[in-house]
Amino acid sequence: MLITRRRCLAAAASAVATGVPWGIAQAARPPAEVASEVPGARLVGSGTMRWLGLRVYDARLWAPEPLTLDSWATRPFALELQYARALPGRRIAERSLVEMRRQRELPPAEADRWLDALQRVFPDVAEGDRISGVHKPGQAARFHVNGRYAGELADGEFARLFFGVWLSPQTSEPALRDALLGRTGGTTS
Repeated sequence: MLITRRRCLAAAASAVATGVPWGIAQAARPPAEVASEVPGARLVGSGTMRWLGLRVYDARLWAPEPLTLDSWATRPFALELQYARALPGRRIAERSLVEMRRQRELPPAEADRWLDALQRVFPDVAEGDRISGVHKPGQAARFHVNGRYAGELADGEFARLFFGVWLSPQTSEPALRDALLGRTGGTTS
């Protein structure tokens, strides 16, 4: 009984802290691949990425506990992107690397290795396709495409910089970061 009560209180506090209403956080169920990779994952926040007014993707952040600007890099979580339009996987990989470089300079050999790995993991996407990335803090980033395992980059620094594209202070989309962390409502332009 005490454990159940603690969990309930913790979940309610999480809902208040993240801005995701308790009923919505409880009703939202993570995709199967997220549930299996991040036990206890709940919806932390969501938002829509727009470029020049066009919807690119809807993003959802799943974690077993609230994440903050200071804690996200040390916590397990999953970031799910559902695409609103077709994009070549090569362009997704290239843009990911550009955004990772906002956080720190990447030596050419490291950048080339990471770009090659990203191009192997990210396929061309069509409207409705989902890519889920799982953050294993200090260890790896694992990827699923439409629920199927697509690959892993076993490099803790890569994982931190990759997910920092959305969650770091250097993100190019701070409004989307705040929405994912449950701090605001969620569309960027």
